[in-house]
Amino acid sequence: MANTPQAKKRIRRNDRRAEINGARVSRIRTFVKKVESALAAGDKSAATAALAAAQPELYRGVSKGVLHKNTVARKFSRLTKRLAALG
Repeated sequence: MANTPQAKKRIRRNDRRAEINGARVSRIRTFVKKVESALAAGDKSAATAALAAAQPELYRGVSKGVLHKNTVARKFSRLTKRLAALG
């Protein structure tokens, strides 16, 4: 259990940040799932639009510190490669 006032404050702050960061990651996952479902359906135009919408969300996750930049680069690269494979 936290004893010092600063440790108690950090617990409160960490709880708030965890909620915010969880919402951010969830939002990013939703955008990625839209791209993946469009790719699975074979709808190239919808997948292109979904990928264009997902890209800024992914990189916003990097700037906010909830995702690593290499993780986002890998995800975006793989999605782009799958989109190109649709032909």
